[in-house]
Amino acid sequence: MDMKTIVITGSTRGIGYGLAESFLRLGCAVTVSGRAREGLEKACADLTSEYGPDQVFGYPCDVTDQQQVQALWEATRARFGRIDIWINNAGLGHGQASFWTFPPELIDVVVSTNLVGAMYAAQAALRGMLEQGFGSLYNMEGMGSDGRVAMKGFTLYGTTKAGLHYLTKSLSQEVEGTPLVVGSVRPGMVVTDMIIQQYKDSPQEWERARRILNIIADRVETVTPWLAEQILANRKNGAVISWTSRRKIMGRFLMAPFRKRDVFGDGEPGK
Repeated sequence: MDMKTIVITGSTRGIGYGLAESFLRLGCAVTVSGRAREGLEKACADLTSEYGPDQVFGYPCDVTDQQQVQALWEATRARFGRIDIWINNAGLGHGQASFWTFPPELIDVVVSTNLVGAMYAAQAALRGMLEQGFGSLYNMEGMGSDGRVAMKGFTLYGTTKAGLHYLTKSLSQEVEGTPLVVGSVRPGMVVTDMIIQQYKDSPQEWERARRILNIIADRVETVTPWLAEQILANRKNGAVISWTSRRKIMGRFLMAPFRKRDVFGDGEPGK
């Protein structure tokens, strides 16, 4: 079986890095990408030391720049000869605050990264995949994607993820009748720097959130191996690959008095 090639935007840390490592462990070739060159170099060095240079390729990309996104596709294609799976993972969060307090520049960068960047990447990936005759595109959804849960203080982030869900559904319809697959990935609540730093200026909110997250959240190394296996196995257009379910969350709340979980370790806001 041919080695699959995976592109993951925003993969120098967090869920993206965890997915990169999980795909590499499964024998895939992976392009790691991020805006900060220093972070990209470190991520690639760490992964290369473990999995070798043949499977790992690093390429800098700011997804809010359409030309950089297109260059990411072309560079990966030149390096590996094909792209089997493209995962739009790059995203930005923000601290918990009332929507009307956000400055325009914060709104611009979150929307540009989480939604416009995904659109640019979807265009580049789908055009290239149609040309090569195969490929799968997945968008990393999150809070706001399912349309059921709205959390106070995260209006901006949740709105971008709701838009991303619509984008995914629409694109899956547009590729019907082609060899392509478009789907979404829902990792649920995963402990990452982005989650922790949202509460760096709200210690009281952090203590309340930490209690809840210790019930419902998971660590990156728990979630990403399962997600990688499901993505590789999926052949269904429009699939939603979801780690969590209502039943699983309800079960955790019921067991919380009897089973203590600590998914944060030493992670604290601001550290």
